[in-house]
Amino acid sequence: MYNFLLISLGAVLGANARFLITRLTLQKMGPDFPYGTLLINVLGSLIIGFFMAGPWKHSPSMKAASLFVAVGFCGGFTTFSSYAFDSITLFERGQWFLAGANILSNNILSLAAILLGVALARLL
Repeated sequence: MYNFLLISLGAVLGANARFLITRLTLQKMGPDFPYGTLLINVLGSLIIGFFMAGPWKHSPSMKAASLFVAVGFCGGFTTFSSYAFDSITLFERGQWFLAGANILSNNILSLAAILLGVALARLL
């Protein structure tokens, strides 16, 4: 039961963080490109890479933190379905370049963020 509570609390915080970041990026950068979704996917990838690869992953107390952060927070925070929807919307609008940029940047930057998170975790 404790694990479910950890995951649930993390998911609530992640979903609210996603909402706030999306609104802020819309205000600052406008609606032409889904910058918020991109930022969220990259940050979520960095966070999950860091927490899932660190030397603490076998510690009982850090296992709980990993459930809270990697499963709960990142599960509520990252927006792959939003990324897919944004990509299709850009295609449907005929914005081929932006659609391609969205697909490439989300995939490349998120994969790079995972590698960075893993590298940071291994430095500790």
